[in-house]
Amino acid sequence: MKLALKIDVDTYRGTRAGVPRLIEVLKRQQAGASFLFSLGPDHTGRAIKRALRPGFMKKVSRTSVLEHYGLKTLLYGTLLPSPDIGKSCAEIMRRARDAGFEVGIHTWDHVKWQDQLAHAGEHWTGEEMGAAFLRFAEIFGTSARTHGAAGWQMNLHALRLTQRLGFDYCSDTRGRCPFLPIYHGEIIACPQLPTTLPTLDELIGLDGLTPDNVAAHLLKLSENPPPTGHVYTLHAELEGMKLLPVFEALLTGWKAMGYELTRTRDLYDSLKLQDLPRHELVMGEIPGRSGTLALQGKEFLA
Repeated sequence: MKLALKIDVDTYRGTRAGVPRLIEVLKRQQAGASFLFSLGPDHTGRAIKRALRPGFMKKVSRTSVLEHYGLKTLLYGTLLPSPDIGKSCAEIMRRARDAGFEVGIHTWDHVKWQDQLAHAGEHWTGEEMGAAFLRFAEIFGTSARTHGAAGWQMNLHALRLTQRLGFDYCSDTRGRCPFLPIYHGEIIACPQLPTTLPTLDELIGLDGLTPDNVAAHLLKLSENPPPTGHVYTLHAELEGMKLLPVFEALLTGWKAMGYELTRTRDLYDSLKLQDLPRHELVMGEIPGRSGTLALQGKEFLA
């Protein structure tokens, strides 16, 4: 019974402060994990443009963005210059790899990807993914083998690039089980390992959930795993910072339930790829998160 831990690292602060803390906790708990890094500039301050998106301000008020991200981070790209995460934090990224964790690509510019990808063309998408791919190779001396899109945002050009860039698998979607995606009738020959559990920032502040009781709620949701196991996405800026005690409680609880806490790579290696179902990839909404995301849709039966 596997539960794969996928760690999205969105910001400069999350990389510098959150990643080392997560490495320490994961090693102490003897848990595997996959770190997916933002590799270019931190333009977090420019996310203010999302204020007009339905549900965005409600989510911000629920999850105490200032408390979790810090004032400096919220000014990067506006009143403060944007730090280059890959250049400044390469040593920390390599530390995660050297500790035995999987490393992969989250994005080049987190804010640009989330805000512009939906309407972006082939050239723009290729430049963003290509920049991240090259920077990853510079830092680690090898090509990235996995990708997990910022904000679970994907378009047709990005999906095609998951094949062309040679990723073994990706985790760009939300869903129920590993699958081969079909988008607008086109089969994408790169397996998706979707996030199967809600994230803390989607839960806290809804239905009476707080940092004090959200771990118990999430453990309850984990009681009946799908046959192929769960994928849980956490964020270095949340579980690696203020919500670290919540994450430790989750790790302890999952282990007590009999879960093997692994990298998404280990989940991928356990699959029989020839047996993967084909599912439509659709854009839709999920509770607790604003905007649309890439979701696992209906299965195509042979």
